[in-house]
Amino acid sequence: MWTIAIKTLIADRGKLLTALIGVAFSVVLVNVQGGLFLGLLRKASLLVDNCDAQIWIGHRQMHNVDLPRDIPRRWSDRIRAVQGVARVEPYLLGFSDMTLPGGGFEGILVVGVEESSLLGNAWNIQQGKPEWILKTDGVIVDSCDDDKLASPQLGDVREVGGQRARIVAKSYGITGFMVAPYVFTTYDRAIQYLRKPPDVCSYFLVELDTGVLVDQACADIRRVLPEAEVFPKDVYSRISVNFWMTRTGLGISFGASTMLGLLVGLVMVAQTLYALVLDRLAEYATLKAIGAQERQVFQILFIQTLIMAITGNALGLVVVSMIQHLFSNPRAPILIPSWLSMGSCILITVICLISSLLPYLRIRSIDPQMVLQG
Repeated sequence: MWTIAIKTLIADRGKLLTALIGVAFSVVLVNVQGGLFLGLLRKASLLVDNCDAQIWIGHRQMHNVDLPRDIPRRWSDRIRAVQGVARVEPYLLGFSDMTLPGGGFEGILVVGVEESSLLGNAWNIQQGKPEWILKTDGVIVDSCDDDKLASPQLGDVREVGGQRARIVAKSYGITGFMVAPYVFTTYDRAIQYLRKPPDVCSYFLVELDTGVLVDQACADIRRVLPEAEVFPKDVYSRISVNFWMTRTGLGISFGASTMLGLLVGLVMVAQTLYALVLDRLAEYATLKAIGAQERQVFQILFIQTLIMAITGNALGLVVVSMIQHLFSNPRAPILIPSWLSMGSCILITVICLISSLLPYLRIRSIDPQMVLQG
């Protein structure tokens, strides 16, 4: 059966190539679309994922790290009293404007970190050092936002919220889900840039003593601070991602385009299989006339479909790897985990095998006597 299936399949290389392109197209679209989707969602929780704090504390019903509300700094005393809490630091976020050399301005998201620990500060520093944020008027910007901020260089002086700001370091790859670039500075300086009172903050970042269970610490903090939300780091990361998933059409748009591409590719596979059968109806009729069972005929189609699916998946994954290497960047990251690649290949293979039923139903209707009468 394998020999017959392979010879029949490669006899028409044009149709075989069409089917392989269809499968590879489906693999590429599912993985690239899915990778862009996952990469985009990862940006929604960037500040949470790259912060060493184990617990995030904020206002009631907080749902997105980039859209906080002010909370009183006096809450920190009650948090520090909880057993197992090693450090509690305020964290401030807010929108402001940065002046540009040409006289324009750009909306930014100011991030203020406590000077004593720099917890939640910028990471992946490309130029300068993270602790240089402590210098007079020091701020850290990201090099991926150079086009928005008019390519600032180390030592350049700008204004943020009408206050002096000096570029002391530049990171690489810290581009969030929001359009506004992140600008990191100290907490006290962020208070001035955002024109907020000194007794408020956006979050409390909590580090625990070694061996303390995060869930237990969260429960203890909730008991002493019932007016706040208290989440472990991983939980708040998921909450920030789900905000964009559930409150926008992001998931629907990406999912619909991915399913459309998958459908187009698989229709090409089914059509190619059907065309191969139509071209060789007499040969299948001959097999049935000489005693081939329905099971054996279907086995030939099954083997052909399996070969096309496996080969097409392999070609598709090669193209996906090339696209990811050439086009993935911090602004539009293509994040393709192994489960996405394997899952898409398995799904496409299963659907291809199911699509082989269409030409099989055509073969079942063939009367073997047509060969003998011919």
